[in-house]
Amino acid sequence: MSKTFRKIWKGFWEPVLHMPPIQWLVAGLMAVMIWSVYLTSRKKITNYETFKKYRRKPAIFVFWHGRSMMLSPIIAIGGMRAYAVASRHSDGRMMAKLQRMFGLKPIYGSTSDGGISVLRAGVRVLRAGDHSLCISPDGPGGPSLRVQDGALYFAKMTGAPIIPVCYSASRARFQQRWDRYLVAMPFSKITCKVGEPMFIKPRATPDEFEQARHQLEEYMVRQQREMDAEFGLPVVEQDLTAHKFKQDMRDARAAKKAQKKNKRKEKR
Repeated sequence: MSKTFRKIWKGFWEPVLHMPPIQWLVAGLMAVMIWSVYLTSRKKITNYETFKKYRRKPAIFVFWHGRSMMLSPIIAIGGMRAYAVASRHSDGRMMAKLQRMFGLKPIYGSTSDGGISVLRAGVRVLRAGDHSLCISPDGPGGPSLRVQDGALYFAKMTGAPIIPVCYSASRARFQQRWDRYLVAMPFSKITCKVGEPMFIKPRATPDEFEQARHQLEEYMVRQQREMDAEFGLPVVEQDLTAHKFKQDMRDARAAKKAQKKNKRKEKR
């Protein structure tokens, strides 16, 4: 695909995908696809008791950015009342519409965009006492599999527990993205593991806070890799970012184009 064609294609689709009706349509198609995978697959949920205990209480459910797909129907069937932190970007707004179809209400923003407003909104939700909060601690742009501070601040300010959740699947593929988004396929065996609650002391020192962050990150990485190893899936790298991934893709296309050009010169 030539650079000119990519620009034209991008220039056509980006405005279209910014339109709310189109976003709702795409979100609806995605929801149908997710339900079809869920209903045709075998499921095994570990420690479901913790999920049931906190599904309608102030708790912070955390999951890697690339592992949200099959958590959505589990949340919907489980009757969870929760808000989810979503990016203000057009992709994030479309994902928020998808989450609405599974019963999640959006809080728009991230640690890098509107961080203070997100923190205030999340604290209000948790202090109200009847909703949980869902957040990807490595989103919206990475580094992958690295826990940022947001979820821990919510826990420190409200006393709500952090509960790490992950899923994996026997029949799956990774998307070519910085977060290696895992897409489960129909007729899979899907496993979901709910971790034990983790609490942050209201007066935690900076060292204690960092120790808790490292402990959570270490647990979530190990949780995912053990689950993926069960199905023989490749190891997902840490420290990938959206910016670097896009730049690497551009560099790879440029190198491929230069290689073809050199080959044509050699044939002359």
